[in-house]
Amino acid sequence: MSHLDTRHDHQLDAQLCAFNSAFAELGLRFRWDARTLYSLASIAGEHARVAAYIETNHPHLLKAYSMEFLCEAILARKNAQAPGEWPLAAPTPRGSQQWGMAAAMEQDWREGGLPALAGA
Repeated sequence: MSHLDTRHDHQLDAQLCAFNSAFAELGLRFRWDARTLYSLASIAGEHARVAAYIETNHPHLLKAYSMEFLCEAILARKNAQAPGEWPLAAPTPRGSQQWGMAAAMEQDWREGGLPALAGA
């Protein structure tokens, strides 16, 4: 593993911890992992990614809160701990084993297969 890989993993872990802490502080029973982040990676912008996740996995929250309120509350708390967007890996060559895995995760996202805790 190269120095860049280690740095990337550290940044990814910091972003995951920040998101999961933000969810906990807000009383949301979401729990993200690296797969969740990568499955949302094709969506441009952190706000849009959080919104897509909520719409797909927790639409009932939109009966009580606006999407704008939820996204801003989550991102404000997340950015207080780990500013900026999560790091994404360099594009993988088409036809490689990694590309196949990335394509499978992309398919999971389209089919609503994101991992999440039930409830919130």
